[in-house]
Amino acid sequence: MAKATEILGDKWTMLILRELLLGTCRFNEFQRSMSRISPTVLNTRLKMLEQNGVIIKKRQSGKKGYEYRLTAMGKELEPVVDNLAVWGMRWARGQMTDEELDVELLMWDIRRRIDSNKLPDGETVFCFTFSDLDTYKSWWLVLDGEEVDLCTEDTGKDVDLYVSTDLRTLAEVWEGDRDLKAALGEEKIVTIGSAHLIRTMSAWFQLSAYAHIRPAAGTTDARS
Repeated sequence: MAKATEILGDKWTMLILRELLLGTCRFNEFQRSMSRISPTVLNTRLKMLEQNGVIIKKRQSGKKGYEYRLTAMGKELEPVVDNLAVWGMRWARGQMTDEELDVELLMWDIRRRIDSNKLPDGETVFCFTFSDLDTYKSWWLVLDGEEVDLCTEDTGKDVDLYVSTDLRTLAEVWEGDRDLKAALGEEKIVTIGSAHLIRTMSAWFQLSAYAHIRPAAGTTDARS
C-alpha cells in the first residue's frame, strides 16, 4: 500500500489517470480538462507515470506532438479510480466550497456526457451562461454527430438553445443533488430557444456517471 500510494497518492496523478481512462491522451487536452494544473506539474506527473510503467508516450502518427496511453498496468487501475470516485460521492460531496467549484471541469464533463443520439440530426449549438461568474462566464457547445466542440468564445453560429444558471445549481444537478425538472420549474435554470430541445432536455442532458450514488448517512454539508 505504501509503495502504491507513493506512485498514485497525489490529487493530480489520480485526475490524470481518470482522464486517461476517459480517453484523454494529448497534453493540451489534459490542460483543458484540468484547468487548474500548471504545465510544469502536468509534465512532471506524466513523466513519473511513464517512468513507473503506468503509461507510455507515443508520437502521433502523421502529426506533431505525442500521445499518452495506458499500459496494461495502467488499465488495471480503472476499478481503483472508479471506487475512489464512488467513495468521494458518498463521503466528500458535501464538503465542496464555492471556491472549489470548477466551471471548466464541469463543462468538460458535460461535453462528454451529452447524448447526441437524443438530439436532432445535423448540427446543434448550445450556449451555457453562468450568472455568478466574471471569467469563463459563457460556454458554447457545438455538436454534430459524434463531433463535440467546447469553447469560451462565440462561435458565430446560430445558437439553438441558451441555458442560463449559476455554477452551484448546475453542479448540483450534475451530481444528482438537485432535480433538473425542479430547477427548471423554479427558474434556477432558464432555457431559451428550441422548444424541442427544452422539452427533451432530461434525455440529452445526461448527468454524471456517478449521479446515482447517494451521500452517506450523517455526512455534513460544508455550505451549512
